[in-house]
Amino acid sequence: MSIQGTHRLGPDNARLSVRTGRSGAAARAGHDLLIEVTSWEATLELGGGSAPSSVSLRADSSSMAVLEGTGGMTELGADDKASIVKTIDEEILRGAAIEFHSTEVLAGEPGQIGVSGELTIAGASAPISFEVALDAGGGLRASAVLRQSDWGIKPYSTLFGALKVADEVEVSLDAGPLALG
Repeated sequence: MSIQGTHRLGPDNARLSVRTGRSGAAARAGHDLLIEVTSWEATLELGGGSAPSSVSLRADSSSMAVLEGTGGMTELGADDKASIVKTIDEEILRGAAIEFHSTEVLAGEPGQIGVSGELTIAGASAPISFEVALDAGGGLRASAVLRQSDWGIKPYSTLFGALKVADEVEVSLDAGPLALG
C-alpha cells in the first residue's frame, strides 16, 4: 500500500492525547491523567523519491477534555475534570494555539518515518523530533515525551508544592488507515 500523497487528520479520523504523571511528596493523592484534544488538524504531505515531505499540526489548547484519572485517593468526578480543564486553559496554556511545523521528514526502517521540527506551546517554540510508525493496515502512531519546562511552562502544583504534575508528559497521535485527501 502506498501512503504517498496528502493526508489530513483530525478528531474525525484520529485521536490526539496527552498523558500526565505526578510527583512530589503528596503524589499518591493526585491522578495520572489521560487528556484528549478535541479540536485539532494535522496534514501529512508524504512525497516519494525526491518529492518533499512535511508534517504540520495545529491544536486548540482550550479544547482539552479529561478522559480519565488513575491513581489518587479519590475518583475524579465531572466537576474535578472540568476544573482541571479550566486550570490547563487559564493558568498553563492561557488559550494559546499549539502548533508544529516539520523541518525534516525522513523515511527510516520500513514503516517508520523520522520527523523533526519546531513545536510552539503557550507562545514558546522549541525543537522536537519523533518517530511515526505506520502499520500494515495503513494506520499510524506517533508519540513524543515533552518536558513542559522546555517551553517555559512551570508544571502545575498544589498543596504548597507537595503535589505536582510531572514535568514530562507524553503526547500521542493515533490514526486508523490513511486515506488520501
